[in-house]
Amino acid sequence: MSSSQASTARSGTSPLDSFFKITERGSTLGREIRGGLVTFFTMAYIVVLNPLIIGTVKDGSGQFVGGGTDPAVAIAKVAVATALVAGVVTILMGVVANFPLALATGLGLNAFIAFSVATKMTWADAMGLVVLEGLIILLLVLTGFRKAVFEAVPLQLKIAISVGIGLFIAFIGVIDAGFVRRPAALTGPPVELGVGGTLRGWPVLVFVVGLILIVTLYARKVKGAILIGILAATVLAIIIEAVANVGARTADNPDGWGLSVPKLPDQWFTKPNLDTIGEFSLFGSFEKIGVVSAILLIFTLMLADFFDTMGTMTAIGAEAGLLDKDGNPPNSQRILIVDSVAAAAGGAASVSSNTSYIESAAGVGEGARTGLASVITGICFLISMVVAPLVTLVPYEAATPALILVGFLMMTQVKGIDFDDIEVAFPAFLTIILMPFTYSISAGIGAGFVMYVILKSVRGKARQIHPLMWVVAALFVVYFVIGPLTDWLT
Repeated sequence: MSSSQASTARSGTSPLDSFFKITERGSTLGREIRGGLVTFFTMAYIVVLNPLIIGTVKDGSGQFVGGGTDPAVAIAKVAVATALVAGVVTILMGVVANFPLALATGLGLNAFIAFSVATKMTWADAMGLVVLEGLIILLLVLTGFRKAVFEAVPLQLKIAISVGIGLFIAFIGVIDAGFVRRPAALTGPPVELGVGGTLRGWPVLVFVVGLILIVTLYARKVKGAILIGILAATVLAIIIEAVANVGARTADNPDGWGLSVPKLPDQWFTKPNLDTIGEFSLFGSFEKIGVVSAILLIFTLMLADFFDTMGTMTAIGAEAGLLDKDGNPPNSQRILIVDSVAAAAGGAASVSSNTSYIESAAGVGEGARTGLASVITGICFLISMVVAPLVTLVPYEAATPALILVGFLMMTQVKGIDFDDIEVAFPAFLTIILMPFTYSISAGIGAGFVMYVILKSVRGKARQIHPLMWVVAALFVVYFVIGPLTDWLT
């Protein structure tokens, strides 16, 4: 018996356990597998949604991503590349950083690239900007700047970020499920309950049943509560669709399913088309729109990526109980490196910047504590490249109940904020409420940081502010006025 084998035998752990520190972090192999599956099912929608955003917009030359004029072909290509990149970078996160965090194309950024950037140039030029943004962030990570900024953030603001993200993902859940919607009329409240202020339709029933089931199972401490709830709600949705033929949610059918219709597909397997891989031009955009405009676009992308991930990994670490006394997750430098590589990889594959997904909190809620869960999630993404039902059978209404429960769990951290101290309480308040109100993690973080610097300064405590907080606050001021600034400089 070798020394390593003897060591393993004495410790009573397997090489897999030792590598991922499963037992050390208070988890089990079963929990990691379930957590990885739950994370996949709660974010698999991106394989369907990203192609509908990236694959349906013509660039400045009149072509769809990947070349050509057929949107159906572009959608198929983007779907495969989206799953491929998400799978590879998520596995990388698990193996390199050993953290239960999954990555995929970032929502919001993909729409910004599609509608505000690609229409001014070619898709290759637009994706070149994404690659450059990822490489710049990677440089900031390798020099230690990104980690230094993260560690300069006061602990209570980190807690506020976690709480705000909890409310944000709960809001995403009720919106995606159609439980709360934007009213058709331009007057009145910005959102309302169901359709016209009332709940109706089979999909909403599936969401409610799924939520009650998940919370009930969780309250009774049933292992796999979230996964069981998602699968049970999906089965219920398939049965209802087969009987009632509900169809997809559209303007003419507001009571339909969100994103995916839960029915067995005619074709179970697809042949991957990887034509979009490598379709980018690093500096083509500089010729198309000028150096100043290109730099401002890179700055916008970079700042959103920079802080979204910092907030997400803090929230996931807090929910998993993995943060140290200063609110920092383990292997934070490795997490940030993988995330930066993922951003560039998304651009290189023409699917937009890949970033960390807050839906990973659903897997953590299921018990995931290590990178093995991310490996499981990544493998599922790779399988989804060829097995269609894995991403088309689960509608929003079956997956989003998990986000509501996780949002609640993350909200409980609010007790760690001292609301008697306005210097931190009000910035924390802005951080918490603006994430769901603006549908942006970066906007909430930015507002909180800027207000923290202002309040400390006006109360004569400017010397207590970390120098990097001054830098970050200034950058966020630029970020908030980037629109008029761009118009002025170009």
